[in-house]
Amino acid sequence: NVQVMESGGGSVETGGSLKLSCVVSGIDHKDYCVGWFRQAPGKERESVAALGKSGSMRYADAVKGRFSISVDIGSKDLTLNLSLQMDSLKPEDTATYYCSVPCQWCGADYCYDKLIQSSIGYWGQGTQVAVSS
Repeated sequence: NVQVMESGGGSVETGGSLKLSCVVSGIDHKDYCVGWFRQAPGKERESVAALGKSGSMRYADAVKGRFSISVDIGSKDLTLNLSLQMDSLKPEDTATYYCSVPCQWCGADYCYDKLIQSSIGYWGQGTQVAVSS
């Protein structure tokens, strides 16, 4: 079974930085598309960043230039270690952030669109990020 677990949320002031981490285990190959989406209280889910096949990436306009997604593949076991480096944080970045694994062998654009669909792929439980002004 594929398991997804996030960590690294917290509270920071405007302009601060946080790094979110996600471990994806139970996969049988490395060519999964992975990404992050967020949901603020009272708002709809919003894709944030996706990392697809061949290293393709896509970011939400609201986070371009401030957030950076990356992934490392475990050398001993088949796990994906996904990170989201968040810099220059703003109060509007406050949300619960979720790691999502929506598809295999797909590009960043397709993956980005599928991150928030609960009917496909795998999600973690989420980690909270709070940015104070």
